Amino acid sequence: MPEATAHRRGTALALLASTQLLLILDTAIINVALPSIGEDLGTDAAGLSLVANAYLVTFGGFLLLAGRVADLVGHRRLFTAGLALLSASSLGGAFAGDARLLVAARALQGVGAACAAAAAFALVLLLFADGPERHRALGVFAALGGLGGALGTVLGGVLTSGLGWRSTFALNVLVGAALIALTPTALASVPARRDRAAAGRAGGLREFDLGGALTATGGLSLIAYALVDAGSAGWTDGGTLLAGAAGVLLLAAFAVIESRAARPLVPPGVLGRPALRLANLLSALAQMALFPMFFLVSLYLQDVLEYPPVTGGLGLLPLSLVVVLTAPGTGRLVARFGLRPVMTAGFATVAAATGWLALSLSPDGSFATTVLAPSLLIGIGLPLVMVTTNVAATAQAAPGETGLVSGLVNTSQQFGSVLGLAVLVAVAAAHTRTAGPGAAAETAGFRTALLVGAAFAAAAALLTLLPRGVPRESADPKPSTHTSL
Repeated sequence: MPEATAHRRGTALALLASTQLLLILDTAIINVALPSIGEDLGTDAAGLSLVANAYLVTFGGFLLLAGRVADLVGHRRLFTAGLALLSASSLGGAFAGDARLLVAARALQGVGAACAAAAAFALVLLLFADGPERHRALGVFAALGGLGGALGTVLGGVLTSGLGWRSTFALNVLVGAALIALTPTALASVPARRDRAAAGRAGGLREFDLGGALTATGGLSLIAYALVDAGSAGWTDGGTLLAGAAGVLLLAAFAVIESRAARPLVPPGVLGRPALRLANLLSALAQMALFPMFFLVSLYLQDVLEYPPVTGGLGLLPLSLVVVLTAPGTGRLVARFGLRPVMTAGFATVAAATGWLALSLSPDGSFATTVLAPSLLIGIGLPLVMVTTNVAATAQAAPGETGLVSGLVNTSQQFGSVLGLAVLVAVAAAHTRTAGPGAAAETAGFRTALLVGAAFAAAAALLTLLPRGVPRESADPKPSTHTSL
C-alpha cells in the first residue's frame, strides 16, 4: 500500500474509531449524571429510567434500518447526518427544562447514534480489505470502543461534579461538531459513487421496503423497551410484557413482509448464511457477558467498597488500557493461528476471567485484591472476542451489503448488551433479596450475576467449535473496494 494511501486510511480510521468511542462513552456517562439530573429537574426514579433508556431503545431499534439506508443513500452522507442529529439533540438535552424534553432529546440522540454507528462500521469495512489490514482496523475500532466505557464513567463524575450534569451533553455537542468538521478531510480517500451507481441507488430508494422498515424498527424498539424496562419494573410487569409481545408480533409481520417484498430490507439470502447467523449470535453473547460486567463492577466498588463515583470509574481504567494495548495486535494473532482458535481462546479467557472476578469479590476486600487482576485478564480476552466476531460477521459481505451487515452485527451487540444487563441485574437483585441486607448480601448478588455472565461466555466458546460455524479466512484477501459509497 503506498504511504500516502495508508496515511489517508489511517486518518479515516482515527475519525471512525473516535466516533465509536463517543457513542459508547455517551452510554456510560449518563449513568453517573442521573442523580444530579433527578435533583435538578425534580424527577423520580421512573423518570430517570426513561432518561437513561430512551437512548438505548432508539439506538437498538434503528440500527438495522440505518445500516440498510447507508447502503442506499451513501455511507458518508448518513455518517455525517447521524453525527449532526446526535450533536443537535445533545444541545437540546443540555438546555432541557424538564424531564420530558430530556427524554425526547435522549431518544433523538439514539437515532443519531444508530445512523453514525452503522455507517462508521460500514466505512471501516469498505476502506480496509478483507484480511490482515481489516483485522488491524477492527482492532483499533475495538480498542477505542473498550476505552469509551471507562472514560464515560470517569468523565461523567468529573464533569457532573465540576460543571453540572448539563456539561455531559455539551461534551457530545463539542466532540460531534469536531468530528463533523474533520469528516471531509478524513474521509477524502472515500470516493463518491459514479453517476451510473447513483442511478441504481435512486432506483433502490424508489422501491424502498417501507413496510419492512416500519415493522423491523418498531419491533426492535419495542423489544428494546421491554428489556430495559424489565430492569426497573420487573419481568412480570404488564407494560413490559405488552411491549415485548407487540415487538414480537411486529417482527413476525416483518418476516412475512420480507418474504414478499421486491427489494426486502434484509434479503433472505443474507440471513440464510449459517456463518453470519452464528457470528451475530456470538456477538450478542459477548455483550451479554461483557457489558453488564462493567456496570456490576462499578456498583460493587461504589456500593460495597464505598468508593466515590469517580474512583469507581477509575477502577475500570486499567482494564480499558489493556484493551487499548492488545486490541491492535489481534489481527496478527488471527493471521498466525486462524480465526476460530483466536475466537475460542477469547471467549474462554473472558469466561475464566469473569468467573475468577466473581469468586474474588469480598465485602471487606479492596480494588487491588478483588478486581484488578481478573479485570486485566478480561482486558486481554475482550478484544479477541470483539475483533473476531466482527470479522466473522462481515467476512461474506458483498460491497453492496456492508451497511446492512454492519447494522445486523451492531443490532446483535446492542441487544446483547441490553438483554445481558437486564438479566444479570435481575439475578443480582434476586440473590441479594434472598441473602438478606448488608454488604455481604450485595456481594453475593454481584457474584452470582457475574457467574451467569461467565456462563454466557463459556457457552459462546463451545459454539465456536461447531463444524463449519466460523468462516475460514481466505488465503488471499480481496482488494478493497469503494464502489458502494
